[in-house]
Formats: sequence, C-alpha cells, structure tokens
Amino acid sequence: MLTEHISPRFVDLDSWSTSDMIAAMYDGQLAACSAVRPALPAINAAVDDAVAALKRGGRLVYVGAGTSGRIAVQDGAELRPTYDWPSDRIVFVMAGGMQAVLQSVEGAEDDEEKAAEAIAEAEVNEHDVVIAVAASGTTPFTIGALRSAATRGAVSIAVANNRGAPLFELARHRILIETGTEVLAGSTRMQAGTAQKIVLNIFSTAVMVKLGRVYRGLMVSMRASNAKLLRRAEVIVSQIVGCAENDAAKFVQRAEGDVKVAVLLGMGWEQTEAIEALLKHDGNLRSVINELAHDRT
Repeated sequence: MLTEHISPRFVDLDSWSTSDMIAAMYDGQLAACSAVRPALPAINAAVDDAVAALKRGGRLVYVGAGTSGRIAVQDGAELRPTYDWPSDRIVFVMAGGMQAVLQSVEGAEDDEEKAAEAIAEAEVNEHDVVIAVAASGTTPFTIGALRSAATRGAVSIAVANNRGAPLFELARHRILIETGTEVLAGSTRMQAGTAQKIVLNIFSTAVMVKLGRVYRGLMVSMRASNAKLLRRAEVIVSQIVGCAENDAAKFVQRAEGDVKVAVLLGMGWEQTEAIEALLKHDGNLRSVINELAHDRT
C-alpha cells in the first residue's frame, strides 16, 4: 500500500525549514488534485447509476472509518442545507458510531461484523446507493459494510487510494485515486484525504444536479432557514425572475423560504399551482419552466 510507504524524499522532513516543509505539503495537495482526473470516467458511471437508484426512492449511505469516514460524513451532512435533500434519505455508517466523528474510537475500524450489522439495521436495499471510502482499501469495517450492502443489491461504490485494494472487489463502481506516498508516511488525512474530498464533492454535486436540485448553476433547492440563506435566496430569485431584490424578498417570504416556489410566484404563478407543478415534475424547476414555455408556443 503506497499510502503507508515512507517516501525517500521526506525522510528528513523534520529537519527542513518551515518554508521548505510547507512548500512540499502544498505540492502534495496539487498532486492529490491531479490524481482525481483519471478517475473521472468511474465517477461518471457511478453518478448515472446512483441517480437512477435515487429516482426510485433510494438513499445515500456513506460508509467509512477514521479520516475517510469523517470526510464521508461531511459530504453527506452538507446535502440537506445545500440541496434540501431529506434527512431520512441519508444514512451514515461510521466505524465507532457518530461519536467517532469527533473522537477516535480505537479498534472500531477492525470490526467487520459490526459493519454488517449496521447495514442490516439500516435495512439497505437495491434502491440505495452505498459509498464506501477507505484510503488503504483494506479497512475491515468498510469492507464488511460494502460486502453486506452488495449482497443486498445496493449500488455499491468504492473510493480508495491504492490499486488492487480488496474494497474494489466488492464494488460495482471502483473509484481509484492513486495519490501514492504521503509527506508523512501513513498520514492519509493529507493527499489521500484531499483526493477523497474532491471525489465526494464531484460525485454528490453531480448527483444533485442530475436530480434537478440545481437550476442555471444556482442552488434552487436550498431552504432559506437563516439570515445568510435568506439573502442568498432573494438574490437567486431576483436573478432567475429578473426582478428587483425587494420584490424577490416578497416572493421568498410568500413561499416560506422555498426558492423554487418563490421563482414561480415571481413568474406569475399562484402558490397552489406552483407547488402542484413542482410535485408533478419531481421538484425539477427546469422541467416546470420548459413545460410552461412549451404551452405558450
């Protein structure tokens, strides 16, 4: 496993100047970004498969241990505020439980049986999308979870940083990001972690876009639940509708913070009509607007 190897380049790292050390770490981060490009076709295939499953009512299930698990949890946790993805359609299977997000739970990552139990308790099925992340690709907990998910027919996705990782043998989609040796041998929170975060960012964002939760590059599915998001919602509505921001604010208020409904209100729809149209089109604002344009021609 290259992620665990000592790099000859950095054996004297602790004797370097601060500036040389930081420059080396920066170079490592750039290398991590570059390592993602060869994985783009695999990410593409995983996204399309995941979208099809989620359209059938499936859930996103994030699996991991240690750093990889925390990165996975961060990605999933941001889907509700950004895209209004339902909380009951996100599952976290973290070695050691959610307490391990903040504090290491020693030995938890070695418990393959516990992982299988967690998948069973979550009642993972063929409509769910399970994303298992492990830098080494050998973590027993992550392997156990993905094996159990695969036997239940779930869309199984493995993200790992070592070629030939056992985790890949269990996955329908194999996302390899070869970040190689770390500046600090085995410290996969560095290059490996950066690359994992990029992959998950790309994956989840693409999935949400394909599910119609983005319109014209804007986060139209978010809920204006605080002052910052309320201001953002007003700007989004103003940009799409082409109205003044004070008018957009009124539409957002009438829509109770629902940006899509607010946009349609700004286009002259009645609130009930707007809600019904969005339900008809599975919340896809572009589809609603396209149908309106078609009806007018």
